[in-house]
Amino acid sequence: MKITTKGRYAVMAMVGLAAFSRGNPVTLKDIAQQEAIPVAYLQQLFVKLRKRNLVKSIRGPGGGFILARHPSEITIGEVIRTAEGKPAAVGCRKSGRSCGMIGRCKTQGMWEALEGRMEQFLDSISVNDLFPESEPNDREVSA
Repeated sequence: MKITTKGRYAVMAMVGLAAFSRGNPVTLKDIAQQEAIPVAYLQQLFVKLRKRNLVKSIRGPGGGFILARHPSEITIGEVIRTAEGKPAAVGCRKSGRSCGMIGRCKTQGMWEALEGRMEQFLDSISVNDLFPESEPNDREVSA
């Protein structure tokens, strides 16, 4: 699976939104500054994220974006699939066209299993897993 800039930026933006929001709308400008992502790029990504009900837009003064669901309910796999369009496939599998060797190719099962495991891994991580609930100084130190 190849994850492009779209996928990486979408994950960064969603984690940033979750960390900065705390239930309040966050502007794309603020996310762009915090994550060093161009605002124009975020605008394109957030159209997709909003259509897939991952974020909600709040209009008016004090508006911006909030997560549409709790960060523990949004998986990184879902964010990447939304940004990238479809899950990326390995080599000959990504075109969707048959190479003429599918029936006798001994490696197809391996590539299919690899793609499945990558999807499972990304779906096992939530946005919530990637940002701290509190600042390092606020955490309890266990002795």
